[in-house]
Amino acid sequence: MVANKQADAELQQDVIDELDWDPEVDVTDVGVEVDDGVITLTGTVHDYQPKWAAERAALRVAGVRAVANDIAVRPLRTRTDTDIARDIADALQRSLAEEVAGHIDVRVESTGPVILDGEVRWGYQRLAAERAARQVKGVTAVTNLIRVTQPSISAAEIRSGIQRAFVRNAQLDANNVRVWVDGSCVTLSGTVRSASERREAEAAAWRAAGVVKVNDQIRVNP
Repeated sequence: MVANKQADAELQQDVIDELDWDPEVDVTDVGVEVDDGVITLTGTVHDYQPKWAAERAALRVAGVRAVANDIAVRPLRTRTDTDIARDIADALQRSLAEEVAGHIDVRVESTGPVILDGEVRWGYQRLAAERAARQVKGVTAVTNLIRVTQPSISAAEIRSGIQRAFVRNAQLDANNVRVWVDGSCVTLSGTVRSASERREAEAAAWRAAGVVKVNDQIRVNP
């Protein structure tokens, strides 16, 4: 028990140091708690992007198994829903090809998160749309309902392609991640050494042609 507490204390300091290192995060606005390798972030920031940056920074630290992001977003000034929606639409146009951005619908409600809906071809486009929305002033949360549409490819071909990608990836131990394909949906399981390795495995699966959903059940065991 004492060893666990000591390890958590060291991990807490490592996370604080990483937050301090990241110019996107004001560490004075973020609190860090650790319980058996699980990080809880607390505090208040003025935009959604620093909240997201704090979470990504914590996940980069070796030994972190998972992150609970309880940071509250409280904008310094109130912006109208129309202003936010217009800025998100402009951000989508800048971040994605016009034909892709045109298939994404944006809904902004004062009482809830920004909602993104529609269809794109690839998983990276879905993530790029969410990233663009997060960076708009006044956004406090984003719900991403965008669907990925891909042509039908056999489950065996999808699985083989993902496994080869894992072997090529210098950041992944391919022997420890299992791939299950049901139609166009991929489930990943197994154990990896870090949260960043888990993210890399999921990203690699999303790059496979024919994949419209990735269910990440990989466990992190530092």
